[in-house]
Amino acid sequence: MNILLVYPEFPDTFWSFKHALKFVNRKSAYPPLGLLTVAALLPAAWDKRLVDLNVRQITNEDLVWADYVFISAMTVQREAARRVIIQCNTAGVEVVAGGPLFTMEHEEFRGVEHFILNEGELTLPPFLADLANGEPKRVYRSAAFPDMALSPPPLWSLLNLDDYASMSVQFSRGCPYNCDFCNVTALLGRKPRIKCTEQVIAELDGLYQAGWRGPVFFVDDNFIGNKRYLKTALLPAIIDWRRDKQGFSFSTEVSINLASDQALIDLLVQAGFTKVFIGIETPGDAGLSECGKGQNVGRDVIADTKHLQRSGLAVHGGFIVGFDSDDAGIFQRQFDFIQQSGIVFAMIGMLQAPPGTDLYRRMEAEGRLLGAISGDNINGGTNIQPTMGLDVLQAGYSALFDQLYSPASYTERVMTFLSEYNEHHQPMAGRPLRRLLILARVLYHLGLRDPARRHFWRLLAWTLRHRPQLFAEAISLAVYGHHFSRVRQLQRA
Repeated sequence: MNILLVYPEFPDTFWSFKHALKFVNRKSAYPPLGLLTVAALLPAAWDKRLVDLNVRQITNEDLVWADYVFISAMTVQREAARRVIIQCNTAGVEVVAGGPLFTMEHEEFRGVEHFILNEGELTLPPFLADLANGEPKRVYRSAAFPDMALSPPPLWSLLNLDDYASMSVQFSRGCPYNCDFCNVTALLGRKPRIKCTEQVIAELDGLYQAGWRGPVFFVDDNFIGNKRYLKTALLPAIIDWRRDKQGFSFSTEVSINLASDQALIDLLVQAGFTKVFIGIETPGDAGLSECGKGQNVGRDVIADTKHLQRSGLAVHGGFIVGFDSDDAGIFQRQFDFIQQSGIVFAMIGMLQAPPGTDLYRRMEAEGRLLGAISGDNINGGTNIQPTMGLDVLQAGYSALFDQLYSPASYTERVMTFLSEYNEHHQPMAGRPLRRLLILARVLYHLGLRDPARRHFWRLLAWTLRHRPQLFAEAISLAVYGHHFSRVRQLQRA
């Protein structure tokens, strides 16, 4: 078999980082980890190619070569996935589809011969067996959750590593919490399932041997779901693994209760973790209680955030407006909270109800569903009728995003972060000449050509005066600010 694995293009959104990637001469932020894992589950004798449409286009030669096209996507890639399916149908190549988008919405897609839904470790083998017998079915699904020991190392050999700004690995699936708007538990369960230490180290070894020297994102929805194993096994092993490895740093997603566990914080920092994404959602306990996010209720989240950043973990945050308990004052409260916290990467979106969630079922019962979710956190859209009124929510959200990512507000937030961040030195990867060229590119575009250049120079001057050791971090955050500003301009257009 010749198998063409295709990953649809991401739209220009918050996490695409498209406008930041050009400064470092990379084409995409992260590789398609799911497809690389699926490739490793396929028979070793089959020939495989990966086409990540965030990196390159499908050619006619690819389609002539392929016996099947395997496609995986998330909700935000819905329209791009449709285009891929049409292209394959036109070329006469059969399509096999899986991943979160199709697991939730496979009935909405025509032109797909076979759906491999839920987790591929369980649903791909029966498809392969039926295919070998000449009797493949259209839909394969499972309500069970596989042991992570069944998950093989991703097939890194399919990638051109130089196309990507970061690599991705996975330690666990599932989350012990049950926020009513989040479909993680619907898709992956509430009991975290983990890979053993040997599996994770083998994957990191594979990246190292492939030549990767740079950031690695642990894609777990809550990396600290099994704190005991992290403390006693995985993190000590990663600390030992990194002793003779330069250029590696890690980031991941956690819950805010990490701030109460100093021993775990210290181990994460020693292991090379520099950034954590936390779902903070809202500064009010009423909204948190409403959505079932009890782990955040009653906490001083600003103090928790500053504690993590002083400990060496930069906090990125997810925020939501549009809870039933929100009034028109929520937009200013969110802005004030984010500015005071120094959370530079503040992803703020309207409340959406994904299929399979408690929120979706409640909105359906109340007759408040407005359609499908977009999967895009910053497009100003929602699929529910908010209690404050849709016009009020959309206008308030738009004004909040503009305020947060105005050059003045963004610069103030970066300075708040830098004033308290305690960076733990990480050896920089890459050749010095390349780093110098990146700096020159940034200074030219952001310092001379950008309309917001006054704020750029203000940030650099402040950093050199107050936190000169964080100059490289300030440059990096200025580049990300440029990306967020451009995304917002395009959203408004």
